[in-house]
Formats: sequence, structure tokens, C-alpha cells
Amino acid sequence: MLQTFLQGFAVYFIVWWMTLFAVLPIGLRTQAEDDDIVPGTVHSAPTRFRPLFTFSLTTLVSAVIYTLWYVSSTYFGWGFDALPQIGPSFSNV
Repeated sequence: MLQTFLQGFAVYFIVWWMTLFAVLPIGLRTQAEDDDIVPGTVHSAPTRFRPLFTFSLTTLVSAVIYTLWYVSSTYFGWGFDALPQIGPSFSNV
């Protein structure tokens, strides 16, 4: 039971981490866009970082993705074996 939970948590963490990089630019305002450039920083630096919004949205989106993955693999039996083979097969050698 513990191993199953840890495997599920590991998959969720990977999905969450990948989703974080997709969510980071959402709602981002740069210093150049706001004409408020702090000396010593690049123009593309964010004006203000909203970690609560970013992490909440990441958690919500990754929960949806994980739920879709869990349902498709558990109830429908879709996995990596169900994907079509793109490359050549060397099993007859």
C-alpha cells in the first residue's frame, strides 16, 4: 500500500514540476512592460512575483492532468504499451 502511494506521489510530483514551467508565464508582467526598470536588473525581470497564485494554479492544473492519467491507466487500461510503435522493431533478430 505504501509503495503504491509513493509511486502515485512520484508521478504527481513530476507532473506538478513540469506544469510549473508551463504556468510560470501566465499573468507575468515584466519591468519593461510596466516601465519600472530597477537599476541592475534585466528588462525582462518580473515586476512582482505572485507565488501563491502560481503554485495554486500549478496544483490545480496538475491535479486535473494526474486525474486524467490515473483514470485512463486504471479504468481504460491505456499505458505506454497502447501507444503505436513508431520506430523499427528489432525483436526478430
